[in-house]
Amino acid sequence: MSRGPDFDDLVGDVDGLEAERLRRVHDLLVAAGPPPELTPQMEAGPTLAMTLGRRGRRPVQRRVALLAAAIVVLLVAFLAGYITANDRTASGHLLRLQGTAAAPGAQASLRIQEVDPSGNWPMELAALGLPKLPAKTYYEVFLVRDGKIDAPCGSFKVRSATDSVSVHLNAPYRLDEGDSWVVTRQHVGDRTPGTVVLKPVT
Repeated sequence: MSRGPDFDDLVGDVDGLEAERLRRVHDLLVAAGPPPELTPQMEAGPTLAMTLGRRGRRPVQRRVALLAAAIVVLLVAFLAGYITANDRTASGHLLRLQGTAAAPGAQASLRIQEVDPSGNWPMELAALGLPKLPAKTYYEVFLVRDGKIDAPCGSFKVRSATDSVSVHLNAPYRLDEGDSWVVTRQHVGDRTPGTVVLKPVT
């Protein structure tokens, strides 16, 4: 076994605390010995299998993205099934609405609550598939009586066609049997009903 280099030969003329500090470092390095040799695999460098393995992460990421998209589709389908229900509930009547040619992919349900002591009819609209509108335009819910658009019940906006929207509305007037509702596309300042985008399912 060969003897390691002498400390004094390496450092030369160094006195005091600096010499002590350097000697401690030297002694530790000598005690640690030489570094281990590289394995043949490490010396050879990366292989083709390693390189292909890194590329193989992309299909995994793609599968995760597809799975997330499938979950979103299932949630949208569940919501669509919920809002297309047409039934009597304890809280009132649930009216089913479908999109017109102006919004063919849209659908909604309008729940009419029981009238309150003041004569207000609270309502809740759940809609899906309505496109986002340009600035200064919005959606309006109208009461339909005797086949004609009669009075507004509330307005709302949507962020995008893929987002569901749930809004609370109110009909502050007496409702008659046979009354129905539609949703129109309105422009700010226009007092007449606009294009109908949602109408009752026939």
